Amino acid sequence: MAPNFVRRRMSRIAFAAAGLVLGGMIAFQPVQTAQAQGPVSVADLAENLADAVVNISTAQTVQGRRSVPMPQVPDGSPFQEFFEEFFNRQNRDNEQAPRRVQSLGSGFVIDGTEGIIITNNHVIEGADEITANFNDGTALRAEIIGTDEKTDLAVLKVEPETPLKAVDFGNSDTIRVGDWVMAIGNPFGLGGTVTVGIVSARNRDINSGPYDNFIQTDASINRGNSGGPLFDMQGNVIGINTAIISPSGGSIGIGFAIPAKTAMRVIDQLREFGETRRGWLGVRIQEVTDEIAESLAMNEAMGALVAGVTEDGPAAKAKIEAGDVIIKFDGNEVEEMRELPRMVAETAIGKEVEVVVLRKGEEVTINVILERLEESTPTQASVTEDEEPAEEPAAKSEVLGMMLAELDDALREQFSIDADVTGVVVTEVLPDTSAAEKRITAGDVIKEVAQEPVETPADVASEIGKLKDDGRRSALLLLSNPTGDVRFVPVRIEDE
Repeated sequence: MAPNFVRRRMSRIAFAAAGLVLGGMIAFQPVQTAQAQGPVSVADLAENLADAVVNISTAQTVQGRRSVPMPQVPDGSPFQEFFEEFFNRQNRDNEQAPRRVQSLGSGFVIDGTEGIIITNNHVIEGADEITANFNDGTALRAEIIGTDEKTDLAVLKVEPETPLKAVDFGNSDTIRVGDWVMAIGNPFGLGGTVTVGIVSARNRDINSGPYDNFIQTDASINRGNSGGPLFDMQGNVIGINTAIISPSGGSIGIGFAIPAKTAMRVIDQLREFGETRRGWLGVRIQEVTDEIAESLAMNEAMGALVAGVTEDGPAAKAKIEAGDVIIKFDGNEVEEMRELPRMVAETAIGKEVEVVVLRKGEEVTINVILERLEESTPTQASVTEDEEPAEEPAAKSEVLGMMLAELDDALREQFSIDADVTGVVVTEVLPDTSAAEKRITAGDVIKEVAQEPVETPADVASEIGKLKDDGRRSALLLLSNPTGDVRFVPVRIEDE
């Protein structure tokens, strides 16, 4: 792919004219001006950093075969035997032998004596061989020290004959939108390439993992730049280039880098333990929407709503409850739900932290001792799949567009509701209601209304009546699906 060159036309102002009246004629006096200059060069900075940036080349063996699907024909058709024989023969002929697949990325040295190189996990994932190619032409075989899928980081090690050129991490917290940054990497396999831009935004969530907190930049980042460093103008690494948004596959000026602060803790753990060791609070959380905030009489939507508490987890031991809204963690305000998992993960295991929750309109301070997060442990509430409504619902009462009934053995069997799930079962949801819009379905069980436990349809109706009397426009329901996973759902009272 040939690079496109953009020719910029520089305009020059040779002189300015000032009109002077001389004997009825206008004369023009030339005035000298300074020659226009371009931006300050980054050549010295780039030259000093280039030797610390490496190209990562990987290879892996892929086993596979290329099969041709057989068209669907009715059983017993006279063509069935013919097609089976023909396509089976075609697929045998198309069997592919194992083949080697190569890919390219970028990385950088952070410890020249030990030969420690940082890159993205997705650059080396599944590789049989990893080679680090240096700016001077040296190529060294690399081994994996540790990887972390959740932050997309990998730590590699090479055995250099002499110490390598290394770079330092900077403080990504102090970087500001508009600051100049420089990326060095291996785009499209072209080798060491330098691009310059600015920080376009901070704290970007691109839904790539539970700890998204990316720096966005318009410095050109393309395929092959992954794992390369994003430098500030002092030559410190303030980010690790990881992802781009590009309909065409090339740079459109929207690239994302993992902040150095996020990366450094993960890298230290991978170097020491070969794995990550994150803090664990033991709660399932969900976003505080404007509707939920109104239901809880909050002035603004903020914090993380506790949808569930893991039995015998740190939060349960400290008496954090479902329905609490975590607004502060270890002295830091929780502005949005997605901030809490990152705060917890970055906190040392065994540390006692102060957690401030909003409980029924009152702030409550709770001390929690964090434990270690097992990688299979969920970090936030998940959305459960809707279930089909029963064909013949056993409705006994209608509230907010939902047909409700007391939970008995027959309904447990009808909706396959676990024995430990308690509350009021939804047997049908009427169309064109807020409950339907919120995807409440038959088989869901209402456990609480406005953080008050309910056991009968009458309890639900009573709590809704209290909310109406208080002028509330929505009711916050704590719902459980048949298997026991819970979530909070605000439902408009106007439907009643």
